[in-house]
Amino acid sequence: MTIRPIRNERDHERALKRIQALMSAKVGTDDGDELDVLATLVDAYETNSFPVDPPDPIEAIRFRMEQLGLDRKDLEASIGSRARVSEVLNKKRGLSLKMIRALHEELDIPLEALIGKDA
Repeated sequence: MTIRPIRNERDHERALKRIQALMSAKVGTDDGDELDVLATLVDAYETNSFPVDPPDPIEAIRFRMEQLGLDRKDLEASIGSRARVSEVLNKKRGLSLKMIRALHEELDIPLEALIGKDA
């Protein structure tokens, strides 16, 4: 087992091919250990090379509403009045810290998604 850092796309492709060959390896074996280390290296390379921006907070809310089968009225407990929910969903009003906390706790939306990249 010779494991090297993943520094470029060629190294990345090689690591992915080796991971595919090791997918049936048993935990605790040499092959299983190699798979674990390679997966960690690939994850680190992909995280650094292909960063993913957090979603728009309103799109995150809309996505979670769709997942849970909620409508605007269901957000009133987290956001406020029907008018306030409309303003937030139409991006005419930003999310307050109180709203962010409530949406996170009540709808299990990750804080990172509610804060957004421009925070």
